[in-house]
Amino acid sequence: MKASQSRQKSYHDKRRKDLEFQEGDHVFLRVTSTTGVDRALKSRKLTSRFIGPFQILKRVGKVAYRITLPPSLANLHD
Repeated sequence: MKASQSRQKSYHDKRRKDLEFQEGDHVFLRVTSTTGVDRALKSRKLTSRFIGPFQILKRVGKVAYRITLPPSLANLHD
């Protein structure tokens, strides 16, 4: 079991690319039901999957960033 896990991890790690962003970069935000962004149209097929671009203000953690948001989306961040 351990050998299988190790082999699968090595296969996964070969294709993995860590992304790092700098302050001032622009990123898109994924729209999901948990973000609370109401973008519902009559057809789910035509709804936006990403919104933005938003500018990165600062890096908060290893993979977390604080971004500028319009007042309508202010409830997404602390």
